[in-house]
Amino acid sequence: MTSPWKRRKAMLLLEDGVLFKGYAFAGQGYALGEVVFNTSMTGYQEVLTDPSYKGQIVAMTYPLTGTYGINPEDMESAAVQVEGFVVKEYQEFASNWRSTGSLADFLNEHGKIGIEGIDTRALTRHIRQAGAMRGIIATDTDDLHRLMERVQGFPGLSGADLVQYVSCDKIYRWEGCPRLDDTAATWTPGKPGFNVAAIDCGVKYNILRKLEASGCQVMVFPARSTAEEILARQPDGVFLSNGPGDPAAVHYVVDTVRNLLGKRPIFGICLGHQLMGLALGGQTFKLKFGHRGANQPVKDLTTGKVEITSQNHGFCVDLESLKDKPLRLTHINLNDNTLEGMEHLEIPAFSVQYHPEAAPGPHDASYLFQRFVELMENQKK
Repeated sequence: MTSPWKRRKAMLLLEDGVLFKGYAFAGQGYALGEVVFNTSMTGYQEVLTDPSYKGQIVAMTYPLTGTYGINPEDMESAAVQVEGFVVKEYQEFASNWRSTGSLADFLNEHGKIGIEGIDTRALTRHIRQAGAMRGIIATDTDDLHRLMERVQGFPGLSGADLVQYVSCDKIYRWEGCPRLDDTAATWTPGKPGFNVAAIDCGVKYNILRKLEASGCQVMVFPARSTAEEILARQPDGVFLSNGPGDPAAVHYVVDTVRNLLGKRPIFGICLGHQLMGLALGGQTFKLKFGHRGANQPVKDLTTGKVEITSQNHGFCVDLESLKDKPLRLTHINLNDNTLEGMEHLEIPAFSVQYHPEAAPGPHDASYLFQRFVELMENQKK
């Protein structure tokens, strides 16, 4: 536990009035967000820096957090994206040869609140029963009435376009890291492999690493880029990234995807999967408490194989809304039978709801990046 003289009283108040008391091990003040839980046993740094968590307060179900510290190699974006962080017990002294700093220092550096001493089992059970809900983390206050007013003033994630807060501002090329100089918006001449345009709705770095490792040269486009702007760069394929918030609110990306379908091979992950579903005329809905963790079982309907996958999403594509579309369902979630993957029968396009790039999580589904490469190869023939 954090040394007693460093601990400050803190609390987590949910919109239904349920209160959890604990102590702040990082940050101060208050943080608003939708309160969700993640079932991963490791990977807290990747969770903290995943842009898909924008607008959310994340509770880890694994009881000990901070044991292996923080390092620059495990960043999934340039900043901490969660609104607040909740753990059962913070481990102040990291033990890992890769560690370059503590979790508390990392959160303080990015101005985020971390609280410990919360009964995360009770919190998780409550969210599973009542559903994900708005909440507030606050330090050094007992004014519950004022805190509840702030919670009630938070609009929540339904109808929220959070992509605008996490997308890049200008086109850049990925070369092991974001290359942001003025010459980076062009392909490297003569470089082997395929040129991939990635629409950044909050892309994780490991997705870009996996595309690069598959032999792709990746150019990242802001979410508000039009189909014409993307096609003008003559990519071999288009990737639709993960991201936060309600997919139905990101209508400008849906329009772009609709105008790209059939013109280039397309691969979508997470929010990208949902955006493709909307572009094809489907609908999305909000899950009761979402899928967040590195142990979600998904069945590949082609092979019958079960994959253990990493997931982070609170919305889902409605299966019924796609039943009259020229699509084949490729993957299904074995916990609740929701849609996890689809491919178009007439044009080169496929998507998955889960995260084949992991980070954190198992690598069962990493083959999907090679499938995207094969799709581009077939279009070149």
